[in-house]
Order: sequence, then C-alpha cells, then structure tokens
Amino acid sequence: MAIQLKSARVERWPVAGSFVISRGVKTHVDVIVAEVEGSEDTARATGRGEGTPVYYLGEDAALCRDQLLRAAPHIADLGAAEARVAIQEIMGPGAARNALDCALWDLEARQRGLRLWQLAGCDGAPTARVTAYTISLGTPGAMAEQAATAEADGYCLLKVKLTGEDDRLRVAAVRKGAPGARLIVDANESWGGIDILSEAEALADMGVEMIEQPVPVGADALLDPIYAPVPFVADESCQTTADVARIGTFYDGVNIKLDKAGGLTEALRLADAADAAGLSIMVGCMLCTSLAIAPAFVLAQRARWVDLDGPALLARDREAGFEFREGLIGPPVL
Repeated sequence: MAIQLKSARVERWPVAGSFVISRGVKTHVDVIVAEVEGSEDTARATGRGEGTPVYYLGEDAALCRDQLLRAAPHIADLGAAEARVAIQEIMGPGAARNALDCALWDLEARQRGLRLWQLAGCDGAPTARVTAYTISLGTPGAMAEQAATAEADGYCLLKVKLTGEDDRLRVAAVRKGAPGARLIVDANESWGGIDILSEAEALADMGVEMIEQPVPVGADALLDPIYAPVPFVADESCQTTADVARIGTFYDGVNIKLDKAGGLTEALRLADAADAAGLSIMVGCMLCTSLAIAPAFVLAQRARWVDLDGPALLARDREAGFEFREGLIGPPVL
C-alpha cells in the first residue's frame, strides 16, 4: 500500500456578483484541492477533496497548500484508512486537513467499490434536502430584492446576514421581499453589546426560527441567563468535538462545517458529540464548489438545518455539480 499526493493546488472561483458579510466583501473564493493516488496490489485509484481557507482563523490558500505538502511524506506508506487516522494527529483542524481527509475518504471508497455514504456507515443513500440560501448584507431595500429573487427561484429557507445594527429593519425587509420563506439569521458574533433577549423576541415575531452565533467567541456566557423563543446555534464558537462540552450549556445547536472541523472524520465525531449532548445539528459550508459539498451532503442527512448553498453563490460550478432546484440541494445526476 502506498499513497502519493499527486496534486495540491489552489483554484480561484468567481462569486456571482458579490458576497457581503460583516467581515467584508468577496468577489471570488480561493480553494485548495488535494488529489491523492493509492495503490493496492496492482489496482490504483485516485481521490479528491476540497477545502476553503477559514479566513477568521487566519488561513489562506498558500498556507493550506504548504500544509498539504508537509503532511504528504508522513502518509506515504499507509493505507487510506490509516492515513485518515494519522492526519488527525499530525495536522490541525482547518481547510488543509479537510481537503486531504476528504480526498482519503474518496480514495478509500473507490478502492473498496463503495459509495461515500456506505463507507461512512449511513443507513441509506443521501436524498435531496431543503437548503438555506444566503441573503448577503446590504441596505434593507437591497436585501429585500435579494430575498424576492431567491424566493422566485424556489428557495424556501433564507439565511439573513446581520451586523448588530438595524438588524430588525433588515429582517423586516427580507420578510417583505419573501413573505412565504422560512427565515434563519446569522449574527456573525455582532450581538455582544445589545439586549439579546429583546432582539431575539423581535426577530421571532417576524418568523425567524433560528439565530446563529449571536455573540463573540469567548463571550458565550452572555447567553447563559437568556431563555429566547428561538434556538441559538454556535458557529465560530464550536469548531471541533472538543468545544461541545464548553459551549453546550449556552447553545441549542451547533453548525458543523468540514473546513472548521478539518474534514469528514472529525465532522462525524462532532455530530455524534452534539447528538449525545442534546444539541441540534446544522451543516453549513464556506463558499466552495460541489467537490467540497459531496462529503458535507452525507453528513447533512442528519441535520435539522442544512446550509449548503456555497456552489449556488458562485458564478459557475464544477461539471456534474449538485443540483439546486425548488429550494432543494440534490445529488448530481451521474
């Protein structure tokens, strides 16, 4: 058995228009793609995985590529399953490990003649799920227009980006633009200095059903005395399994992203830990192509909320990518 890192490359994919959150504007996304080749006896197979650098953790694509190159010699004499175990120790969580971990899952599945969901121990093949579509930051009027377009395109679950300022106006505008849509919001750590209960109650009255990461990382205890009418879901505050015990008393759920967790291996462990702690599961993504969505889609079958619109926000996707139709994300037609 031997594994070769055939390629560790950076790819740039343009965003459709621009994607605006409280931390800035993105017109493109740089992703890291790992391609591994493995041999057993005379059979050879290739696996691929993709990661998006987690910008708020200080990652960039060049750094992630270097991490892949440094890890490659340590797994060269291992099988795919052994290599996945090894990289949990020699690499930290993040986009580089995600790309390599998912490439190794893909490689092992191909070597064993299995689909990824079978290798991951799922009960059945993944089916289409309702996915959120993100309404990026703008004026209330601009966000209302985005929402109206998204609803007209069939999206029935919208995720509204917030800043801690004029949030009620933005949500009210989105509600007016898409009166039939379900709404969730992402506060992106911006509610540390406001009356959180009052804000949550106001948004609940507008039909918001979940609030993601309301307070800054490290300030999670601000949520301790609050009994809000809608659940709080940890994003930046919950990266890996080790975070569940710390944040579990403050939140009602966790947003699992493979880039944060460092791959499908850790994401599955995190989902198990969330289940054990009685926390709801949300499966999200960064801006990415369908290559990154494939392993996340397997995990999304366990989720209460699915937010896998990364490819839908790009100007183009990979060939045979996931289908977005009538508010659902579905497997590619092969």
